Amino acid sequence: MSENERIIVPLDVPDEAAAIALIEALPKVTFWKVGLELFVSSGPVILQALKDRNKRIFLDLKFHDIPNTMAGACRAAGRYGVDLLTVHAAAGSVALKAAQIAATEGAQQAGCAAPRVIAVTLLTSIDGLSLSLELQVPLAVKTYAQQMAQIAQNSGLGGVVCSPQEARLLKDSLTISEPDHFWLVCPGVRPTWATKGDQLRSLTPLQAIQAGADYLVIGRPITQADDPAAAFARICEEISEGMSGEESVG
Repeated sequence: MSENERIIVPLDVPDEAAAIALIEALPKVTFWKVGLELFVSSGPVILQALKDRNKRIFLDLKFHDIPNTMAGACRAAGRYGVDLLTVHAAAGSVALKAAQIAATEGAQQAGCAAPRVIAVTLLTSIDGLSLSLELQVPLAVKTYAQQMAQIAQNSGLGGVVCSPQEARLLKDSLTISEPDHFWLVCPGVRPTWATKGDQLRSLTPLQAIQAGADYLVIGRPITQADDPAAAFARICEEISEGMSGEESVG
């Protein structure tokens, strides 16, 4: 898998027109993320626009509800033919199992491939202080993320969304029988030349992959750059050079 295929770029824009403009400005991006803002404003129209361009789709709606409601939402989302779909691991194992089954059912009804359902362990905007004082969770961030990832895996999901800072711990602690069996999708990834913004638990793209990330979600360093295509190419090049350097040393 090439570097550009491992980078998921978020379409964090307010409407379909802005999304199409960004897609056209970044022709080498193969994997796009559609989140709450864009999906609420445009609905499945933007998903079809991506499919028409043969792009992979990460539908990042982070469902978190009672099992019956989550199942209904995932069944509907499964009909869109997207590649990835997110739920919150904190919804619990009953809801996660129902979500996976329903997403597959929805895809079968639509005659398309089932999405890989992955669970959010902990939002990357939450640090240890917020977790303990605001959410009153008496666990270290990494311990909490590990627990959520274990619930997701035990529930039959295809991966988790986690901070790159937890990627190595999860890669080492989870039972991953095959490389493609359980993905670690990492947002909060920032090149050294980009500001962190509200991402409190971040690593560089190369560091994240070295830590065990399968896919990287990189938004503002690319989409808000003066030249988005050049920023995307620079990140791909930095990853490629770093990995090549490791191979030559090994």
